[in-house]
Amino acid sequence: MIDLPDLETLDAEQLRQAVRQLAQQVQFKQALIDKLTHENALLKRLKFAAQSERYTPKQRSLLEDEIEADLAAVALEIEQLAPRQREGKKQPKRLPLPANLPRREIRHEPDSITCRCGCRMLRIGEDVAEKLDYEPGVFSVERHIRGKWACAQCETITQAPVAPHIIDKGIPTTGLLAQVLVAKYADHLPLYRQEAVFARAGLAIPRSTLAQWVGTCGVRLQPLVDALRAELLTHRVLHADETPVAMLKPGNGKTHRAYLWAYAPGAFENMKAVVYDFCESRSGEHARQFLGDWTGSLVCDDFSGYKALMTTGVTEAGCLAHARRKFFDLHAAGKSQIAETALAQFGKVYDIEREIKDATADERKAIRQQRTRPIIDALHQWMTLQRQKVPGNSATAKALDYSLRRWQALTRFVDDGQLPVDNNWIENQIRPIAIGRNNWLFAGSLRAGQRAAAVMSLVQSARMNGHDPYQYLKDVLTRLPTHKASRVGELLPHRWRPEQSA
Repeated sequence: MIDLPDLETLDAEQLRQAVRQLAQQVQFKQALIDKLTHENALLKRLKFAAQSERYTPKQRSLLEDEIEADLAAVALEIEQLAPRQREGKKQPKRLPLPANLPRREIRHEPDSITCRCGCRMLRIGEDVAEKLDYEPGVFSVERHIRGKWACAQCETITQAPVAPHIIDKGIPTTGLLAQVLVAKYADHLPLYRQEAVFARAGLAIPRSTLAQWVGTCGVRLQPLVDALRAELLTHRVLHADETPVAMLKPGNGKTHRAYLWAYAPGAFENMKAVVYDFCESRSGEHARQFLGDWTGSLVCDDFSGYKALMTTGVTEAGCLAHARRKFFDLHAAGKSQIAETALAQFGKVYDIEREIKDATADERKAIRQQRTRPIIDALHQWMTLQRQKVPGNSATAKALDYSLRRWQALTRFVDDGQLPVDNNWIENQIRPIAIGRNNWLFAGSLRAGQRAAAVMSLVQSARMNGHDPYQYLKDVLTRLPTHKASRVGELLPHRWRPEQSA
């Protein structure tokens, strides 16, 4: 939103400039609405035409889940951009929740029953709204009862307000929404399996409804992920890695290889977090778009997609574990003496790193200069001599070349106490994604992959800070509707505290 000064204080030229700014803003918002409306139409066509014989029943159910979630997310984004378009639209009538479910009443009454005119108000009725709650294995119903109080003197009616909800006028509590999100993105349970789990608990919630909840929550939680990314980029040292994920290609029912990129502050930074970025390919352009103008030390592997970053002010820090792994594989395959010697020297470096992991950056640098530098220099000299003795196309030559070609990046940690020795920190954070792939057939769309990346960023970051992802998401979803946008950083996983929960 463009901030404009008081129009009455502007001269003619300034008014024309203000009008041009407003016109540009309107044009941008309209283009975005048109784009989302077009995407919405495509999703609806996919939803109602998902009867191709190319899909097995299980594949269709997974795809339809993602389409429902995408439809809900797009509809919410359109509503946020153009809320007036919903005026006068009839809301669908919702079936009552089953009478056999246990209920607990939450009463909302005015702080005072004295009217502003001084008269004592009389209770004339109440409004009741029911929300569906869930604790593992047990459904219950929250009955929100809002008493109606009337003043006979001034003929006014007073009711206590109900706090805004993450899904306006929806039936799920934030506890149920958190359960669905954690089951889908942390426990890797597709919605059709959750539907069966809920049915055993006493209420079969249609997977289309679950998908709509997921889509809406994805949009609501996005500001937290944006704030997490912004704060991550304030750190001087970052880790980066990527892993393939199958994504459905629109139109032909086939999948292609997409990638989930992962970024985290350095292992010695004072922030524990990870941000996932779902992209259609492994192109280095995605890393450039994510990092933007960031300049610092990037700990990464030898993937060519990161190389272009090094021309924009980013410093490459190599992964010693990748170099060691080449010799480990060589030794495992043929008991190579060269590999055994290299592994012994790498082992000495890692022994030192284990001793100094809790030291300060300055202390770490000093010890590395004193103890690690001689080992590294001797190892480089030995590798150079060995490379002259082995054939150029041998496995040993390839292992040696990997280290020698990247020696400056691999040993940069010796001169910088804030740099970790390898990229294992981010590889550990990307491992849950690799585990989850065993339960995924594919990501149903680019939007679905991006939504999964956003929620998993919060879930995994909560885990890294020792939080229960369910309790974290439940509390955040409860507070978000009334939380100031300028203070959204307070809800980030590395700052959130359980005692803050209402």
